[in-house]
Amino acid sequence: MGKRVLVIEDEVNISEALQFILSRDGWDVLTHAEGGDAVDVVGRTVPDVLILDVMLPGRSGFDILRALRGATATAQLPVLMLTAKGQAADRAMAQEVGATLFMTKPFANAEIVAAIRDLARACDAP
Repeated sequence: MGKRVLVIEDEVNISEALQFILSRDGWDVLTHAEGGDAVDVVGRTVPDVLILDVMLPGRSGFDILRALRGATATAQLPVLMLTAKGQAADRAMAQEVGATLFMTKPFANAEIVAAIRDLARACDAP
């Protein structure tokens, strides 16, 4: 596959699990754990897909996604938002700020791999 995914997640266990699962599927996986500079990190790494946690130190995933959607270079970036809460209000907010997909923790390994593959295919489609 050879595509790059950036995981912005402050829980080390989840970040490491995602890195392992997606690397085994052929992804180049980069990780970051801080919300405050996340927009800059996305700009520097130029991922094909972004996995973004909702609750991050320094800045929320919702604020980060709002900023990404407001920038020309990242307006169409496929973004999977992750949250431990999964309440209806979180889903609505994720949709409002432009999340491509929303998933709750814990997640099944096969489910996350399939979701990332689907997001990458969608961005490759004409």
